[in-house]
Amino acid sequence: MPDPAVPPTPPVLLTSLLAREDLSLRRIAGPVDADAVVHWVHTSEMADPYPYLLGGELLLTAGVHIPEAAGSGTYFDDYVSRIVAAGGAALGFGVAPVHDTVPRALVAACETHGLPLLEVPPQTTFSGVARAVWQLMAQARLAELRRVTEAQQSLASAASRPDPVPSVLRQLAQRLGGWAVLYGPEGAEIAGAGRRPGEEVASALAGLAGVVRPDRPTPPSGAAAQTGSVSRAHSTGTRPGEPEATPSRSAHGPASPAGHQPSTDPSRPAPTSATDTTAGLHLAAYALGAGHGFVLGVATPQRAPGDHTVVSVAAVLLSLLTGEQQSGTGAARSSALVRLLLGAPPEEVAPLLGGERWVVVRARPDGAGAPDAVAASALGAALGSALVDPAGDVVRVLVPADRAPDPLPGWTLGVSAAVAPHDWPAADTQAARALARARATRTPLLRHGPRPALADLVPPDEAAAHARTLLAPVAAHPALTETLRTWLSLHGSWDRTAVALSVHRNTVRQRITRCATLLGTDLEDPDVRMELWFALRHI
Repeated sequence: MPDPAVPPTPPVLLTSLLAREDLSLRRIAGPVDADAVVHWVHTSEMADPYPYLLGGELLLTAGVHIPEAAGSGTYFDDYVSRIVAAGGAALGFGVAPVHDTVPRALVAACETHGLPLLEVPPQTTFSGVARAVWQLMAQARLAELRRVTEAQQSLASAASRPDPVPSVLRQLAQRLGGWAVLYGPEGAEIAGAGRRPGEEVASALAGLAGVVRPDRPTPPSGAAAQTGSVSRAHSTGTRPGEPEATPSRSAHGPASPAGHQPSTDPSRPAPTSATDTTAGLHLAAYALGAGHGFVLGVATPQRAPGDHTVVSVAAVLLSLLTGEQQSGTGAARSSALVRLLLGAPPEEVAPLLGGERWVVVRARPDGAGAPDAVAASALGAALGSALVDPAGDVVRVLVPADRAPDPLPGWTLGVSAAVAPHDWPAADTQAARALARARATRTPLLRHGPRPALADLVPPDEAAAHARTLLAPVAAHPALTETLRTWLSLHGSWDRTAVALSVHRNTVRQRITRCATLLGTDLEDPDVRMELWFALRHI
């Protein structure tokens, strides 16, 4: 965080100003520091400019204030010491019209006090120097805005992936060039990305996360209290996405000696963010806005302009990903669950959940591996429902029928027809079949579309009795029945059936051959296939 006494402008590297050929500035005294920056330009001919400086300025003077006998006394030493005391970044001395050269005593005083001294040639005006600084500031601001915008876009894209939390952390770590970690309500590391720092830094960051966590548990021993570190906790009410407020002296200060921990007085509200410096790395912790105790921590080798905004964007996204979705209130969902457990019919509790008609969505991530609970929650958020059930490699989501699902990047979706609550089990079966077909045909989203058919002319009881009789030889083998159903739905494609069932194509061939043997029929006959498909739809 910049010094509060420095003007809130993008800093300009002094080396960048010296590199401007149109200015022809020359450093003739003071330290050569590649990181020295200028925040402002100020021109003054006062013998004591201290009262007029904010800090961080390049002070320009033509030496009008210098008395004739200045070189024989302490004038220059007093003059430079006052500039340094005011926080001046550098001194620019204009050659001509008052002085032909820079006074040697001024050069010596700048060397003594470590103040960079620049020689401004006659052809370079002070206003030209000020304009150059403003141009460099504008370029820095534009670069900062471009960097923040690109980071926002990449973080938003990462949040839409099947593994949103790890993706957001990876993108954040890459943008900051450091380590990003998400802590759970109990303080455990849920996910992390980037190069993990040493144990000292990791422990300090975990302690900093404890400072901003709403329940404010006692940080681990040694965390955020390393000797020589500086800790800041911000309790000014800022939230992710707002500029980081400048804390008052009472809100932060040097860390306590080793062994003492930051205050965790439960009577005081926990700050929303905190910063620390340990082992040369900058640490920051942000309490996520969902209020469930999740904390985002980052450790970076340096703090660049725009970093706080980038981290705030990530914090907002992670707050949404880790928070409870609001398609129905938690109390209403709890009430619905209790009523179901106590024997209430589904159609009675459906209004508490948000609708009268529903669709079941079955989703599977495109990549390898099963989705975790956070990824499943993010999927529910994208579909507009908090009724999510991650089971193995498939996530089931119960969605009100008026929220028609759209294809989601990184997921393959199977969607049932819209049904009343008492038909939820049948809708789940429809969604499972739609998902299998979607995966087999490599379709991002496939909907089960009921429509009138010839089968509707047969009474359901008679159709079911006929199906049980016809399929009795294979009914005792669920794997055979499901394979036959999938194979027929995919027009006898071995490869697509294998993909849909996650088995080898030879296994599909063996099962279909077994079905043909048990049923005693020719599965190449289209009439046989049609009759079997009719029967399979009624069991």
